[in-house]
Amino acid sequence: MSSPLDLSLFPNLPPEVVKAFAAMQFELSVERAARQHEQAVVAEKDAFIAELKELIEKLEGQVHDYRRTKFGPKSEKLDPAQMELALEDLETAIAETQARIAAVEKKIEASASDPDKVAPRKERKARALPEHLPRVERVIEPESIVCPCGCGNMVRIGEDRTERLDRIPARYEVIVTIRPKYACPKGRTGVVQARAPAHLLEGSWPTEALLAEIAVSKHSEHMPLNRQAEVMARHGVPIDRTVLADWMGRTGAAIAPVVDSR
Repeated sequence: MSSPLDLSLFPNLPPEVVKAFAAMQFELSVERAARQHEQAVVAEKDAFIAELKELIEKLEGQVHDYRRTKFGPKSEKLDPAQMELALEDLETAIAETQARIAAVEKKIEASASDPDKVAPRKERKARALPEHLPRVERVIEPESIVCPCGCGNMVRIGEDRTERLDRIPARYEVIVTIRPKYACPKGRTGVVQARAPAHLLEGSWPTEALLAEIAVSKHSEHMPLNRQAEVMARHGVPIDRTVLADWMGRTGAAIAPVVDSR
């Protein structure tokens, strides 16, 4: 790229020539900047295309594997649980691809030389979250509501609401049952104390709610006791799998009369 001409080398040039030359240099600099911008956009699009090709190949491979496990020879088929995992991987990869496409589209729109010519993208309308879920409102106020005109504070005229789904991670807690003892200060009567509450597994740690969660995780969510023991250990509750098995066995025996009567 040639360096711009130094007009100071020509001190005797007429003023109109100097102005015309300066205007021409400005136009050239604008044109050069626009060309560099276009080259950057093209390079970004090329990188996007290469990334898409890689993702498409990945998706094609996963679709091929899924079809083989679903429609292939019996020896290659997976059990339903493995099929679900394969389908989840495929759906996750598709969602990842769509997210990357949307991100690059936003970059291309932002870098477009004429944003008005870019066709607006249709925003996906999110489905409403279930009404029965509790709502925790977090109001984010502006840093200042003082009106620049000096009239005082601005007045609230509306609001925008967005909802996001969250989950409070499971936590373990110890329920301490305290039964105070009362006695006559003169020693004339016996001790008064509330009866201990009945429990499904007397003399054991777990509450009925914890036993129900372990049973549902094992039988409905197909989570073996050894995996549940690992999860509990990560939460700082080291309980051996054999202990969980003992709890489940005793629970089954305790509720058997109710189950058998149905």
